[in-house]
Amino acid sequence: MSGTVVAVSSSETHSFSKPNREYIRLLAGLGVEGDAHMGATVKHRSRVAIDPSQPNLRQVHLIHFELHAELRDAGFEVSPGELGENVTTCGIDLLGLPRGARLHLGDSAVIQVTGLRNPCVQLDQFQPGLVKQLISHDEQGNVIRKAGIMSIVLTGGEIHAGDRIDVELPPPPHESLDRV
Repeated sequence: MSGTVVAVSSSETHSFSKPNREYIRLLAGLGVEGDAHMGATVKHRSRVAIDPSQPNLRQVHLIHFELHAELRDAGFEVSPGELGENVTTCGIDLLGLPRGARLHLGDSAVIQVTGLRNPCVQLDQFQPGLVKQLISHDEQGNVIRKAGIMSIVLTGGEIHAGDRIDVELPPPPHESLDRV
């Protein structure tokens, strides 16, 4: 399974959207160099308030470009980086990946999938009604979160738009993603 990096984004502040960059540099065990969420311990403000010593399982946020098309069809205007993602991908079913899957990005970077991003009220502050588009329920009533996936950096490196992404699945049995 492989795909492509559509865009890379980062922000040194805790702003909702992240501007696109020519490249981002991933640092092993830390995340995106210069990004407000970089660090070995959690940087998400609500999680820091609860326990600032917990490990940062949200070092790199990825969203599939196909979600942008789905949102456009529902009347929303969303571009890469605007939902806070660091890496916008194409061609990979990110939400279907198991916990522990590794993504090889570009020439050297490797990240490991930790879980799903939980859609939050900031999405509705960005565009009213967006949260409802990113949360649904399956036939059994289980919550489906579509706001992308989170990961940690195993091996650092630069990532550019146009870079290849290769997926390495963990050994079975595979564990479904849950929010982190």
